[in-house]
Amino acid sequence: MLIAMLNRLFSGSTKADATYQAPSATRVYAVGDIHGQLDLLRRLRELIADDAQQDRRERNVIVYLGDYIDRGPDSRGIVELFLDKPMAGFEEIYLKGNHEDYMLQFLENPGLGESWYLNGGDTTLMSYGVERTVMAAGQGRFVAMCDRLQGKLPVEHLAFLRSLTMYHMEGDYLFVHAGIRPGRPVENQEPHDLLWIREEFLSSNADHGCCVVHGHSISPEPEVRRNRIGIDTGAYYTGRLTGLVLDGAERRILQT
Repeated sequence: MLIAMLNRLFSGSTKADATYQAPSATRVYAVGDIHGQLDLLRRLRELIADDAQQDRRERNVIVYLGDYIDRGPDSRGIVELFLDKPMAGFEEIYLKGNHEDYMLQFLENPGLGESWYLNGGDTTLMSYGVERTVMAAGQGRFVAMCDRLQGKLPVEHLAFLRSLTMYHMEGDYLFVHAGIRPGRPVENQEPHDLLWIREEFLSSNADHGCCVVHGHSISPEPEVRRNRIGIDTGAYYTGRLTGLVLDGAERRILQT
């Protein structure tokens, strides 16, 4: 019922909205913030695979919008799934989220440990076998945690995290984790904005020259505006991981 209501909302897009097009003969799937919810990711991938079989296109693309880790219980399992079980018949694009950036920065600078830990990094550490507490006090605690994580993090996982891209274009759609700074060309955007921006982007009515598909800012349901579509529905506490389907001028929702 909920998905039907959302899809009716998409079908009621304005004429201006309907000018946004996915590439010809291509169906694009965007996946919102996963945050360690491996069971939800598996389910959404099943929904995507089933959807692609219903009415086949020459090219199927999945764009993951970042924040694969932290908060949920199985960050390691998410990365392993991406590496070990790519979806046959799909091009898969992996964007960097602010939480992946947090983890990479922590590996270089344990001084960021407390901030990352309090923003969901504790569950990622646990998923890699690093205990919540170690025999150290103060900042030394996070230095010890960083050392332990470096020893337990598979080389392939680190390479994956370092390979994540900042944005991706498909037709008239721009995919980023958080959003963009209005009025600035995408090639001149600051990485910090692509990973972290909120209000300046969310409240903007500017014509970005494309429709921006993003995660990062949680809303109870997909948030559809003339210039953007937000699909972070808080999977780690709502149980709803959202996928957006773009096919020509059509937009649909898949959701766990």
